[in-house]
Amino acid sequence: MKEQTEIGKIKEGRYIVIDDEPCKVLGIATSKPGKHGAAKARIDCVGIFDGVKRSIVQPVSAKTYVPVVERKSGQVISIAGNMAQLMDMKDYSNFEIIIPEDKKGSIEVGKEIMYIESMGKKKID
Repeated sequence: MKEQTEIGKIKEGRYIVIDDEPCKVLGIATSKPGKHGAAKARIDCVGIFDGVKRSIVQPVSAKTYVPVVERKSGQVISIAGNMAQLMDMKDYSNFEIIIPEDKKGSIEVGKEIMYIESMGKKKID
């Protein structure tokens, strides 16, 4: 899910959609309006799920999409290799999710963990 907003209203630490990928904003640089044009904003961000750095330059008054990012909790049902099967604690749906390298030792069967969900993708937080 995503909502529409103006580039000028986006702040650092918030989220934005670039190339159909939800990204976290790292920095914003805004130029002054010129003689024949509007002020421009350069937004530097990093993908939430793929970690790729992206940047865009657009007028401050242009519209863009902001993803709806939800933090949820799930219980680990089973672990197989680098995949974990989780059960959401609210709607009790089961799904598989990849375990990141830095979290492999801390995830155990039966424990509750936090994960991020946005635009149909999930990641352990």
